[in-house]
Amino acid sequence: MTAGRTYRAGTVVSAALAAMLVCAPATGIAAQMPADAGTAAGEASNTTGARPATDNGPVPDETSVAPSRFGERPPDEAFGAYQRGLYLTARNLALPRAEKGDAAAQTLLAEIYARGLGVPRDRSKAADWYMKAAKQGVPEAQLQYALILLQGKPDEAQKEQARSLMKAAADAGNGNAEFNYAQLLIDERPGSQNIKEAYPYFLSAAQKGIADAQYAVSQYLANGTGGITQDYAEARKWLTKAARQNYDTAQFELGNWYLHGVGGKRDLEKAFAWTLRAARAGNVAAQAGVAKLYWGALGTDPNEAEAAAWYIVARRAGLRDRALDDFWEGLTQEEQRAALDRANQLR
Repeated sequence: MTAGRTYRAGTVVSAALAAMLVCAPATGIAAQMPADAGTAAGEASNTTGARPATDNGPVPDETSVAPSRFGERPPDEAFGAYQRGLYLTARNLALPRAEKGDAAAQTLLAEIYARGLGVPRDRSKAADWYMKAAKQGVPEAQLQYALILLQGKPDEAQKEQARSLMKAAADAGNGNAEFNYAQLLIDERPGSQNIKEAYPYFLSAAQKGIADAQYAVSQYLANGTGGITQDYAEARKWLTKAARQNYDTAQFELGNWYLHGVGGKRDLEKAFAWTLRAARAGNVAAQAGVAKLYWGALGTDPNEAEAAAWYIVARRAGLRDRALDDFWEGLTQEEQRAALDRANQLR
């Protein structure tokens, strides 16, 4: 693995996988690390700096509060308080149980400290409770503690422990762990055998709705990698699933597939729609792409003003395109000024 790699939520497929699959450049391993909530959300009587949970706190969604994330037995009243956004109460109820060795309560406490829910964020306490729960076999805790071990510049012992925990969580069916373990396999030993070994984990994670994994599966199928039979039609289905979850890399690629008729019928309107969505999400390549679609009237009415504005947005992010440069130079000064004004609105 690369020293200093950041393991966090929502990143795209690793550079090693991207190189092997001939897909878009990517950065790092994705996982469901707790969101950065600062010193967020707890009851009004909480420590200075914490927000009330009732209206402003980051109330977890159905996935993040699922009892199964905390082990086989949810921590009863503590879990109920957590689910309602009463994080300080949840902490107070879970603490004595966690100290007695209740793995579910330990995982819940770790989550609270990791995200700063109702209490000041405390990475050290979060790591300690995740470690305790991980030792008792809670897949979510194994995943999170593995990610903690991989932060910064882990030594070989930490890497091996993280790999073992990640595999245990993945083999238990944790979707985020499956995706991360597949990434670890490829990052540690890039090569055809590990690419092949990683695929079942990517596929299982994709079937659980992990967008990063859905994109990875689409690349396996599109390129016939790891002994997988090449199937563009099936690849487009997985690419669409990832794009529908607002995964901008998949959105841009899906737009290109519709533009060129890859994996199905050509559809210029869908090509434009997906490329525009990716551009609005901040994908720089898509911003240049949508400029070309506006310029060439592909899937939309011709609009040189919008084309110029989107190209300015892409250039500000460091992208240069020779064809679009020529297009820009052909505009009048008045048109260029109008495009600059419009680009400022698109940021």
